[in-house]
Amino acid sequence: MVQKILRIEASARTDGSVSRSINDLVIKDLSDSGPVQVTLRDLGMPLPQIDADWVAANFTAPAERTDAQKTTLALSDTLVAEVQTADVIVIGLPVYNFSVPASLKAWIDLVARVGETFRYTETGPEGLLSGKRAIVSFASGGTPAGSEIDFATPYLRHVLGFLGITDVEIVTADLLETAA
Repeated sequence: MVQKILRIEASARTDGSVSRSINDLVIKDLSDSGPVQVTLRDLGMPLPQIDADWVAANFTAPAERTDAQKTTLALSDTLVAEVQTADVIVIGLPVYNFSVPASLKAWIDLVARVGETFRYTETGPEGLLSGKRAIVSFASGGTPAGSEIDFATPYLRHVLGFLGITDVEIVTADLLETAA
C-alpha cells in the first residue's frame, strides 16, 4: 500500500534550511519502509491571510455560496483536501521568534475549518482528521525544544490535536546558534 505524505515546508529559506533538511531525512526514512506518494506544500510562497470575505464565505452553507465565495475558498478547499487525503503530515517547523512562522499560521487558518476538519458537538469540538500521523521537524537557533520559551511545539500539538491528529512526533535540531 502506498503511504500518502503531505510535506509542508514553512521555512522562508530554501538553501541552508535545517527544517527542510530534516524533512528530507524524515521522507527518506518513510520511503525506506515502503512506497510513498509525496505532495509538497511549500509555504515559502506565501498564502493569503484570511479576511472578512473569507470568513463570510466560510460561514455560508456550502449549498448557498455564491460563485465569488466559492472562488474565495478555493485555495482553502485545496489545502483541506491535501490534509484529508494524507496518511502522514510532515511539517518543517523553523522557530521564528519563539513560535511558528506566519506562513504556517496562515496555512493553519486556511485548514482549520468547521465542518471540514473539525466540528462542534454537544460535548465540545471534535477533530475530523483522526487516524493520521504528524512528524514535525523542529529547527531553532536559540529556542530549546520543549522549553518554557518554545511556544511553537505546544501550539502545533494543540492545533493538530484539535483537528484530530494526536499521533505527533517532534524531531528536533535546536540551539543551533548557541553551539561554540
